[in-house]
Amino acid sequence: MQTPFDTIASQLQASRARLFKEYKEVQREKSADPDIQLVCDDSNIFKWTALIKGPSETPYEGGVFQLAFSVPEQYPLQPPQVRFLTKIFHPNVHFKTGEICLDILKNAWSPAWTLQSVCRAIIALMAHPEPDSPLNCDSGNLLRSGDIRGFQSMARMYTRLAAMPKKG
Repeated sequence: MQTPFDTIASQLQASRARLFKEYKEVQREKSADPDIQLVCDDSNIFKWTALIKGPSETPYEGGVFQLAFSVPEQYPLQPPQVRFLTKIFHPNVHFKTGEICLDILKNAWSPAWTLQSVCRAIIALMAHPEPDSPLNCDSGNLLRSGDIRGFQSMARMYTRLAAMPKKG
């Protein structure tokens, strides 16, 4: 008879196996997606970081943004927690905490998503903000009021300050 402990241990083993598989895929496909660099913590397979490039033709172009992933032991049945470590001016990212408002990280999660595909979804969100569900009200209000220029100016400024390599 299986105990609750056996069930938890089995889930943990399945999570580790899935993450190890994703780790191997990331190693194999490093050059396939030059906009994303995913790295697993050396001592904890449930902790990852990613460097993503700001999408072209957006105020984030030229920037490199760091994300922190905290993967639950129930992964892939539950989504990872992901946040920006790099400051970003975006309506769907909390300016202080880096929390990301993205449906696939909440109620639209599916075990078919991988950490790599989550990064792609975040890059897509950067290019297509959703100002109607803002975590950053200042950013959302600029877009909702039609001040695209103001939004882009602020986003570009923060990208230069926080996400671009310092020269000299």
